[in-house]
Amino acid sequence: MGEDRVVVRDKTIYLAWVVALTATLGSLYFSEIRGFIPCELCWYQRILMYPLSIILGIAAFYSETRIKKYVLPFSIFGACVSLFHYLEQKVPGFEEIKPCTNGVPCNVQYINWFGFITIPFLALVAFILITILMILTRSETGVNPKSGS
Repeated sequence: MGEDRVVVRDKTIYLAWVVALTATLGSLYFSEIRGFIPCELCWYQRILMYPLSIILGIAAFYSETRIKKYVLPFSIFGACVSLFHYLEQKVPGFEEIKPCTNGVPCNVQYINWFGFITIPFLALVAFILITILMILTRSETGVNPKSGS
């Protein structure tokens, strides 16, 4: 059981990169293939997610574990924006805030799978997963977890 935790912790950056890459490709699919026009809050979420695909990809390639301080601000702030966007879509009181004044309204639900899964919900899940994986990532502090020294 202990070795399983070490293996998972060794793969957290790779898994976070897969989540970020999937979210990035998913957003491009929705806009470029399905033709959904992103609202203003969607653009903010993209601005926070797209760099994570690059940062985490490079970190996974070079096995760099000291990237928490660079990734966590993007993922935490992205989760906050996604949560606000999701609440605006699903909670009637939030509709009055109207953060999107130009272009596509932010409360448009292009998808609504199972009655609760919308694009901001998918982004929220991705940002939360990346945040959790970064918290689980072991930083290299000179201690070798395999040898215990």
